[in-house]
Amino acid sequence: MTRLVIQIPCLDEALTLPATLADLPRSLPGITDIRVLVVDDGSRDDTASVARAHGVEHVVRHTHNQGLGRAFRTGLDQALKLGADIIVNLDGDGQYRGADIASLIAPLQTGSADIVIGDRQPARNPEFNLLKRGLQWLGSHAVRTLSGIDTPDAVSGFRAISREAALRLNILSQFSYTVEMIIQAAHRQMRVVSVPVSTNPARRPSRLFRNLPHFVGRQLVTMLRMYAMYRPTRLFFFSGGLFALLGLLPILRFLLYYLAGDGAGHIQSLLLGGVLTTVGFLLFVAGILADLIAMNRQILELTLEKVRRVELQDTETPSHHDDL
Repeated sequence: MTRLVIQIPCLDEALTLPATLADLPRSLPGITDIRVLVVDDGSRDDTASVARAHGVEHVVRHTHNQGLGRAFRTGLDQALKLGADIIVNLDGDGQYRGADIASLIAPLQTGSADIVIGDRQPARNPEFNLLKRGLQWLGSHAVRTLSGIDTPDAVSGFRAISREAALRLNILSQFSYTVEMIIQAAHRQMRVVSVPVSTNPARRPSRLFRNLPHFVGRQLVTMLRMYAMYRPTRLFFFSGGLFALLGLLPILRFLLYYLAGDGAGHIQSLLLGGVLTTVGFLLFVAGILADLIAMNRQILELTLEKVRRVELQDTETPSHHDDL
């Protein structure tokens, strides 16, 4: 038996959730059991009640808003407890089409991928204006550079995840999970593919961010944090080498003037060079410490994965409604 759990993180989606639920498939090739899980991230409306009224048997509710990343992580944990073999994540605003779930899960069913990302094809999607297309391209290019994984639509929330991949993922970000998941997947040698999907017209403005600069800034912080977490030596050694090189230039300038008999007037070059090379050395030391911490974190992640596997061996199906 292959069980599919469709998880829907929600925040104040009482108006849009009914259409989203109605659009979900009732049967799929190769899937014997489909379950829907709604994660209500501290909504102030009747999102949880609406979900239950429309037949959702599994509703998990945060008592207060914890952010999309935390809601996604809660959904993964609950989906695993439900015995999911495949987990599909989509938004509650009706942006994605349920008809695309079949193509989204196909690479998982054939064993050719661990994570599948729905590519909204921003370059020709009428829902993306010119500015959003440019930012989308830059963001996906940055993620591809950091992770080595080709992701045309890195921030798409329409994703399918195998049970094995879900057991190994550990989402830490409160803001979002999209970029962090890709960088984690690359670090753990998971196979990530993208498949084209279509979208519905936007029914409301995004609640994830106030404006595009806010969204870009938060995603840049996430990328930098994840890269420092998984590639600390590369990040700190590169930046340390850059500062050390910049520090050598004014020191060489001072030495040239000193050998020419005019060193006393250029002591500021020596001071500037000393400060820059000291910063470079400190970054090298920070890189070594960060690498040791990263190795420690890998041990903790392996321990967490083993604990999850042990817990899920004798886990009962969660109740109809849980407050977290």
